[in-house]
Amino acid sequence: METSQNDQILASDDQIRKLAHEHSLYSQRLDALAQKRYLSEDEKLEEVRLKKLKLRLKDQMTSLEHQFSQRASVA
Repeated sequence: METSQNDQILASDDQIRKLAHEHSLYSQRLDALAQKRYLSEDEKLEEVRLKKLKLRLKDQMTSLEHQFSQRASVA
């Protein structure tokens, strides 16, 4: 049983790292867009989309971290 729980924690940790990497990529792209003086309509739409994706990833990471801490406190 402990091995299964440890596997779940490690999988969650890998998921968090993957989501954090994606979040970082979106941040970098948003920074690049912010450096531009003017944005095209497509770039404006991309900016909005990236902000929403970034927020969704942050919510997912927070949820996984919460689950991770709950499992760790139970163990």
